[in-house]
Amino acid sequence: MSTIDQQFVEYIIKSLVEHPDDVVVERLIDEKGVLLTLTVNPEDLGRVIGKRGGTAQSVRTLLRALGTKNDARYNLKIVNNDGFTGAQSSGDGTSSESAVEKSTEEAVESQSSYAENARKELAELDDLDI
Repeated sequence: MSTIDQQFVEYIIKSLVEHPDDVVVERLIDEKGVLLTLTVNPEDLGRVIGKRGGTAQSVRTLLRALGTKNDARYNLKIVNNDGFTGAQSSGDGTSSESAVEKSTEEAVESQSSYAENARKELAELDDLDI
């Protein structure tokens, strides 16, 4: 039997995706609150996440409002279920990393290079005698 929070997320996500029968919301209670794990068809993953994560963030905001009403803290985890893990080869010479994982890695690399450049500039400023 699904709870009101599971039904809420299912309703929203099924309205967004092309394969509503593949939407699965699992509920787990842990020390941080209620963890809702969302699994969708791999073709619908982009729709659920949205541009720059906007749709996923909106669903999390709605869950936060539901949590305020129910005195609970909700966390939403969107599972990438494209059938592969890590950067293993899929046999046809292509990498199995998903577009989501690649874009996340690129964002982390650009942030780390930005931070690295800032540290170098600060180190250069430390050498100056004022």
